Amino acid sequence: MRLKIPYGEACLTAGIPEGLAVEFVLPKKEPAAEDPAAAVMAAVYKPLGEVKPPRAGQTVAIAINDKTRPAPHEHLLPPVLAGMRHAGVRDEDLLFIIATGAHPQMGPEEYRAILPADVLETYRVVCHDAADEARLRHLGETSRGTPVFINSDYMAADYRIVIGNIEPHQFQGFSGGVKSAAIGLAGVETINRNHAMMSHPMAKLGSYDENPARQDVEEIGRMIGVDFAVNVILSPEKRIIKALAGDPEAIMRQGIPEVRRIAQAPVAAPFDLMIASPGGHPKDINIYQSQKGLAHAASATRSGGELILCAACPQGSGSADYENWMMQPGIRTHRDVLERFAREGFAVGRHKAFQVARDAARARVTLVSELDDAFVRKLLLEPGAELQTAIDCALELLPREARIGVMPAANATMPVLRSQ
Repeated sequence: MRLKIPYGEACLTAGIPEGLAVEFVLPKKEPAAEDPAAAVMAAVYKPLGEVKPPRAGQTVAIAINDKTRPAPHEHLLPPVLAGMRHAGVRDEDLLFIIATGAHPQMGPEEYRAILPADVLETYRVVCHDAADEARLRHLGETSRGTPVFINSDYMAADYRIVIGNIEPHQFQGFSGGVKSAAIGLAGVETINRNHAMMSHPMAKLGSYDENPARQDVEEIGRMIGVDFAVNVILSPEKRIIKALAGDPEAIMRQGIPEVRRIAQAPVAAPFDLMIASPGGHPKDINIYQSQKGLAHAASATRSGGELILCAACPQGSGSADYENWMMQPGIRTHRDVLERFAREGFAVGRHKAFQVARDAARARVTLVSELDDAFVRKLLLEPGAELQTAIDCALELLPREARIGVMPAANATMPVLRSQ
């Protein structure tokens, strides 16, 4: 059997010997909108929940995803901007803020990678910096004790919009809604305290109402006062399946059942060998992002099994804090990572080391990437020069009757074990 696995902006190919049991774990195939721009416009002009449009003379701030999250802004923005002009909002009173959260900053030279040229030529665009305390406003604390520091430019606007997509998330349950502002425009202290909840048993893939991390995000969103949201559900090919607009919570209530229906994939039992990809660019732009695909794939891999992650990672680890923490003396095994993390407590950066180790301690993880082998080993992963070689080596360690799983779009897939 020939495999074709997303990798960066291309694909890797490899073969599986005949006679072996191979099962593809995939989201359901859903038709993309024939006219994506029309689908977004229909959603914007028939919003969910109770929302008020902006008024002439008001300032407007729009939070948008950074380069690590695919958002088809060429379809999402025109209806929103047309609505602003119709309401009498002047172009000079509208500000785009790139919601990086704790991700690396984007320089102005990178803005064209996520925004259409006409938007850059017409509107002001800035990039959020979670560590710049002078540009944050303190809004108080959530009921769970999270100190809320939010981008002051966003808070200074009279009308606040978020734009993004709803998809599975390994510990927030689902992305989307207010998250682009509540985390994407938050300060480091806010992100740290919220993300520390990822160790809670209900802070997991597909959990929403009972998820403390996600409900903390919802509370932060209410404290911010997000007036309008535009979200889409995307196919693995990053095409729009459904567009939703209006009140952020109403969007989540309608969008989550759709995402579950599409993303959930039944699995009879954990696989002996899992071959996975986060889904190609930008989901595999670095290890920081690719780890999410690893987490989804590991949930369907047996303890002691083999997991091959195909992730190009052209931008390295994606976190200097993650790298530096992993290079400390005394960190030689995944067990060392887990024990040290437990002693030192949560912090963004080192949390990625914990997340990788949590899964790599259960199954041997081979990373097929563009990264230097020595660097991959320092991160306690097994480097794989080629996918075919990695598969052949894994099969040598497994019995002939081994079950093999393939997840070409791991970030967009929610494996559900039938025994659960």
